[in-house]
Amino acid sequence: MISIIIHHYLSLSFLLFASRPLAQKWTVMLFLGTCLLYCARMAMPICAVNMATTFGWSKTQSGVVMGGFFWGYCFTQVLGGHVSDRIGGERVLLLATTSWASITACTPLLAQLGISSLTSMTVARFLMGLLQGVHYPSLASLCSQRVDEGERGFLMSTMGSGSYMGTLMVGGLGSVMLERYGWESVFYGAGLLSGLWSLTVWRFLLRGQMNTIQVLSSHGSSSGLSKKHWLKMFKQPSVCAMVFAHLCFSSTCYTLMSWLPTFFKDTYPHAKGWMCNVIPWLVAIASMISLNKLIGVFLSLLIQFMSMGVSSVFLLLLCRPLSFPSAVIFVSAAVGLATFNSSGVSVNVQDLAPSCAGALFGFMNMCGAFTGLVLVYVSGYLIEVTASWGYVFSLITMVNTMGLGVFLMFGEANRVDLWNLI
Repeated sequence: MISIIIHHYLSLSFLLFASRPLAQKWTVMLFLGTCLLYCARMAMPICAVNMATTFGWSKTQSGVVMGGFFWGYCFTQVLGGHVSDRIGGERVLLLATTSWASITACTPLLAQLGISSLTSMTVARFLMGLLQGVHYPSLASLCSQRVDEGERGFLMSTMGSGSYMGTLMVGGLGSVMLERYGWESVFYGAGLLSGLWSLTVWRFLLRGQMNTIQVLSSHGSSSGLSKKHWLKMFKQPSVCAMVFAHLCFSSTCYTLMSWLPTFFKDTYPHAKGWMCNVIPWLVAIASMISLNKLIGVFLSLLIQFMSMGVSSVFLLLLCRPLSFPSAVIFVSAAVGLATFNSSGVSVNVQDLAPSCAGALFGFMNMCGAFTGLVLVYVSGYLIEVTASWGYVFSLITMVNTMGLGVFLMFGEANRVDLWNLI
C-alpha cells in the first residue's frame, strides 16, 4: 500500500515536472522533508504514555510537555515566512531541518540530565517547535514565488500528504521500535533520518547552486511594504476569515495528533498499538490522493465544509462507548476528511496574497500554534478532571464549527494582495 502511494506521487511529479528535472527532485525532497518533520514531531505523542510511566507524569504534566512544542512553534512562524520571502525558502528549510534533527536525536540524552525530566523534555519540545515553526511558511513562500500558479495546489497537497505519511511511519515503525527497544529508539531514528535528509539536500541540491527553481512571480518580495499596507490587508473580511478558519483547524488538528495515541492506549489497553497509529493515517493519505483528482471540481468552501464540518460528525460519535474497530473507523474517517484542508484554507493564502504568502501563512500558523497550545493543555486537564474523552471531542467539534461558520460566510478566493493595496 505504501509503495503504491509513493509510486503514485512520484509518477505525478514526473508528469508535472518532466521538462524540469531539478523541480522534480525538489518536489520529491520536499515531500520527504515534510514526512520526516512529522516523524520527529509525533515522536513525543507516540511515546508519551511510556514516558509518563517512566517519569511519573500526570495527564496534565504530559499536556504541558506536549504543549511546549506549540510555545516554540508560535515564535518563528512570521519570522520564518518573512525571511523566506527575502532569501528563499529552500535555505531556511535546510538550516532549520539540520537544527531540529539534532535536537530530536539528542532528546533521550537531555532526559538523563540532572534536572527534572518534566523541565528538560518541555524545553526540548519548545526548541523543536521553535525550529520547526519555519517549515510551512517557508514552503508557502517557496511555492508562491517559485512555482507556477497552476501547479501550487498539487505541490501543497503533496506536502500535506507528506505530513500524514510521516505520522503513519512513526505510528507504525515507531510503535514497533517503542515496544522492542524503548522510547529512546524512536527519537534516535527520527533524528538520524532527518539529519540524512539535510545532508542529501545540501550535497546534491544546494551546494554551489542556490537558484533551485525558476522564479515565476513577477512581484518579488513584500519586505519593503509598510505597516499600513498590512493593516489594509487585515481589514479584508476574506483574509480575516481565512486566518480564523486556519486557527481553528490547526488547533483541533494539533490536539488530535497529540492525544489520539493516549486515547487509544487508555480506552483500549489490550488493542495493538500499531493499528490505531497506522490505519487512520493510511486513510488520510488515500484521501489526499483522491483529493488531487477532485481539485478544480469542488469549490474551496465545500472542501472546507468536508474538512471541518463532516469530519467533526465522526468525532462526535467517539463521545459514546464504542468497540475498538468502530473507534478506529470513526477516527480514520475524521482524519481522512480533515486532509481536505490542504486544498481549502491552506491554498487560499496563495490565491489571496501570493507576494507575501510566506509571511501571511506564518502569521496564520502562529495563531494556530497558540490556540493549539491552549487546546492541548485544556484537553489534558479535561481528561484528568472528568476521566472522559467525550468532553475533548465535543470541544474539538465546537472549535471546528466556529471556524467553518466564519469561513463559509466571509471566505473567498479573489486576490487581495499587498501590491494591489498600495
